[in-house]
Amino acid sequence: MTSVFWHLEEFGTGEEWQLLLKTTADRYPELEAYLLEAHPWDNPEVCAVPITAGADRCLTWIRKSVARP
Repeated sequence: MTSVFWHLEEFGTGEEWQLLLKTTADRYPELEAYLLEAHPWDNPEVCAVPITAGADRCLTWIRKSVARP
């Protein structure tokens, strides 16, 4: 998508990708820390949006996928 933004006192445009990652609330801090460390930008947009409802099989899959070994 094309992004239009105000940054460093200037308007700009650029190509961006929106990525949706799913995790549990207790694993979010690790994910955020990793994303902020690994991303090349100084201030990447990293936001958490809670899952307030969902199919039980899907929510179970998410929990199992991010469970610590």
